[in-house]
Amino acid sequence: MKITIFGLTLSSSWGNGHATPYRAILRALHRRGARVVFYEKDVPYYARHRDFESCPYCDLRIYRAWNEVRSEALREAGDSDIVMTASYTPEGARISDEVLALPHPLHVFYDLDTPVTLSHLNDGPLDYLHRGQIPQFDLYLSFTGGALLRQLEQRYGARIARPLYGCVDPDVYRRVEARKEFASALSYLGTYAADRQAKLDDLLLEPARCRRDLQFLLAGSLYPYGWSWPENLRRFEHVAPHDHPALYSSSRATLNITRQEMAASGYCPSGRFFEAAACGTPILTDYWEGLDAFFDNEHELNVVRTPDDVLACLDMPLNELARRAELARQRTLDEHTGERRAREFLAHCNEALQSKRIRQEVLA
Repeated sequence: MKITIFGLTLSSSWGNGHATPYRAILRALHRRGARVVFYEKDVPYYARHRDFESCPYCDLRIYRAWNEVRSEALREAGDSDIVMTASYTPEGARISDEVLALPHPLHVFYDLDTPVTLSHLNDGPLDYLHRGQIPQFDLYLSFTGGALLRQLEQRYGARIARPLYGCVDPDVYRRVEARKEFASALSYLGTYAADRQAKLDDLLLEPARCRRDLQFLLAGSLYPYGWSWPENLRRFEHVAPHDHPALYSSSRATLNITRQEMAASGYCPSGRFFEAAACGTPILTDYWEGLDAFFDNEHELNVVRTPDDVLACLDMPLNELARRAELARQRTLDEHTGERRAREFLAHCNEALQSKRIRQEVLA
C-alpha cells in the first residue's frame, strides 16, 4: 500500500501538535508494510527547530515552493492508494484541488483542528480548505469527535466523517530516569494560546504563587515577553520530543489545558494526554464533554477547575497519584497508541473505499 500525505509538519514539533501523532501513526503504518511519502513545506520557524530531515519509516520530502515540486508530487499522489491532505498545510486548498482531480487514489482530508476549521470556514475559505471541497473527499478524518462528526456530514456535506484522535508511540514515550533540570511538583507542556491563558493562570501560575515551597515548570513557545512569572516557575522555550519522557518522568504531576474552541466542542484529547500517561505521570486536566470516553475521570485522571483543586491534588499521597497514573498508562497502552490509530485509519479508509466503489458502480 502506498500513501501520500500533504501535511503541516512531520519534521518539527515546535509550536504545533501535529508532528508527534503523525510520527506515531506513520511508524505503525510502516510496520504494517505501507510506503508513506510525506510532503512538508520548508518554513523558517520549523527549519530552526527541526527534529530531523529524514526518517526510516517515511519518505519525507521538504520543499520550498509548491510549483517546484508539483509535477513530482502529483505523480506520487496519482500512483498512491491513498492521498491525504491535512489541516494547516500551506496552500493546502490549492493542493487539494489538484489531487482531488486524480482518479485512482482514495481522497482523504485529516483535520487536526476541526473546531477551529469549521468556525473559520463560516467566515470564508481558508488557505488549507474551502467549504466546497469537503463533499469531494471520500473520507474526512477528525482529531475531534462527538457532535462535530454529524455536523460535517449533515451541514457540510462530508461523505463519511470519522474520528482519528491523538495517540502516542509507547516505544518513544515511557518512564525514564528523572532529570534535575525538569524536576517539578507540576509541569505544563504547551504552546502559548490566548484562549488558554485564563486557565493557565488559574491552574498553574496561581498555584505556583500559593506554594512557594514547590517547583513548577512551563515548557512552550510563543509566550509574550515581559510577563511577571512566579519565581518558583522554571521556563523552557522548547523541549524537543526526545526529552518529553524525561520531563514527564521528573514531574510529580503534569497539567493538561484544552483550547477554548476545542473544549467547547468536546471529544478533543490532546496528544499530550497520551504521551504523559504513557510515561506514568499523574495528569491534572480541565474538563470537557467526552473526556470520560478516553479515561475514567474518577480513577485515572484528576479533573481540576480552580487553584484549590490543583493544590489539593498536589497534596494527595504519592501512592494514590501513582495508582491513578498506572491505570491511565494501561488504558493508553490498550486504546491510544499509534498502532491502534493506524488500525482505525485503515478501517476508515476501507469503509470509504467500499462506499466509493458503490458510487462508481451506480454511475456506471
